[in-house]
Amino acid sequence: MIDRPDTVATAGRGRENPVSRTFVTLADTLSADFDIAEYLNGLTSRCAGLLDVSIAGVLLLDPAKDQAVVAASAHRAEMLELFEAESGNGPCSDCFRSGNAVHCTDLQVLPQRWPVFSTVARKHGFAAVQALPMRLRDQVIGVLVLFNREPGGAARDDVDLAQAFANVATIGILQHHTIEAETRTTRQLQTALNSRVPIEQAKGVLAERGSLSMREAFDRLRRYARSHNRRLTELAVSVADGTADLDKILA
Repeated sequence: MIDRPDTVATAGRGRENPVSRTFVTLADTLSADFDIAEYLNGLTSRCAGLLDVSIAGVLLLDPAKDQAVVAASAHRAEMLELFEAESGNGPCSDCFRSGNAVHCTDLQVLPQRWPVFSTVARKHGFAAVQALPMRLRDQVIGVLVLFNREPGGAARDDVDLAQAFANVATIGILQHHTIEAETRTTRQLQTALNSRVPIEQAKGVLAERGSLSMREAFDRLRRYARSHNRRLTELAVSVADGTADLDKILA
């Protein structure tokens, strides 16, 4: 039966709001309690709920450049077994290496492409797989993978929408990492600035006590800190508050 135009329009509008809300959710990584695991689980759940796919999962690269499963819409044990079966030879590995989408519409017809992976996927009832890169320019940070139990895989429109979700999620994650890095840098700079106050005070105390220049006083302070395995700022505070043995520092 062919849908009438008004029926098709109604169906389109039915999915439009959830899709819009998904984009809004994926774009919001600025909250103070942002949780990347919850964020990516939300991505896979929405893919499974909105698109014609059986399950969805996300892999990210860990610091050692190994693939790690971080989210799955369901059947997490199956997903783990599937990804472990890749061993560097599977759709996600190919996607990571090339930075391009990888599709296999029938794992039964093309098992030789990824023999081990195809065997495990078919054992769990999956017939098609599509791996989509989570990439910003040349930086690939992960893969969004879609499994279907019927040959053919997801429709082109669904794949395009999933790739759009992956793109927004990638930008959101990288933006969050950038903000975190900037926050850490700001804290480190502020710590360094704060440490200058007791150090300058300690230099003044040592310079007066030992009739030294400020440069000589700082050299004595730093030398003592190093030889006694003490933090420079901590030592400076003890000099400034009068609890340090100045004669030992000046010796």
